[in-house]
Amino acid sequence: MKKKEFKKLINNLPKNPSVMARDKYFNSAVIIPIIKIDKEYYILFQKRAKHIRQGGDICFPGGGYEEIDKSFKHTALREIKEELGIEKKDIKIFGQLDTYVAPIGAVVEPFVARVKKKALKKMKIDKNEVEKTLLIPIKFFKENPAVEYTLKYEVHPYTFDENGEKVIHFPVEELGLPEAYHKPWGHRKHKVWVYDYEGDIIWGLTAVIINDLLKKI
Repeated sequence: MKKKEFKKLINNLPKNPSVMARDKYFNSAVIIPIIKIDKEYYILFQKRAKHIRQGGDICFPGGGYEEIDKSFKHTALREIKEELGIEKKDIKIFGQLDTYVAPIGAVVEPFVARVKKKALKKMKIDKNEVEKTLLIPIKFFKENPAVEYTLKYEVHPYTFDENGEKVIHFPVEELGLPEAYHKPWGHRKHKVWVYDYEGDIIWGLTAVIINDLLKKI
């Protein structure tokens, strides 16, 4: 490396580091809508329509970042309007939780917001994306800790198709990598938290975000 290249490297270091290789992930943002009703604070969730990706899951309003979005905050506001019809004027965003990089290959930016109670009556649910909404008191999560499970993740350099034929995804043998990588590796354990609210199951990244929110209370 030449001196000129080294100086260029130093000058190009990010002033506000973000997520490395972010463009390789699915980038998204969600809003944690908090609503005060009769002196009690609730979180507004939505249950995804059965026919869409991750159908039936309970989640926060939100979705993928698009080129038209000026920021992830804009993404979150756009999505809650598209999915639930809640307008920006009825939302006050207070701040943001830490960025979450999910094992499924998604980066999620969670925003904490207060939503006016009157917005509930004016909601226009997009049935193509949302089956129903749920209002759950925050005290439920404080008084009912999540049940913890453990999953195991492995990296598979190859799989088999429906005909039993081996499909190579990463040519470890051709690349001459150590034998440890010639078969599935990693065996990483991953904690999963599950909440059961009157038969509705909340888990995955939504539960992770809830747990982080509770730490701030």
